[in-house]
Amino acid sequence: MTRPAFAPSLLVMDVPLNPELQEKVRRLAAQRGRACESLIVEAVERLVNYDEWFVREVDKGLAAADRGELLDHAEIRKMIDQRYPG
Repeated sequence: MTRPAFAPSLLVMDVPLNPELQEKVRRLAAQRGRACESLIVEAVERLVNYDEWFVREVDKGLAAADRGELLDHAEIRKMIDQRYPG
């Protein structure tokens, strides 16, 4: 399959970072013995993966609500107390 000549490419992106964030990335990369670029790619992957997961979970919850599968306050309180005792 060939891509049209006008198709955008995300192989390389120029993302401006403020100086404070640049320094944080440099420091963290140095501490981990990694290149700044690989650290940034990992951070973007984590963010995108989390956002995809979050949207899927919200969609599941909305679908359950549409089916009338709702929990009342007492059930939610019980779940919270079990997960976070004390």
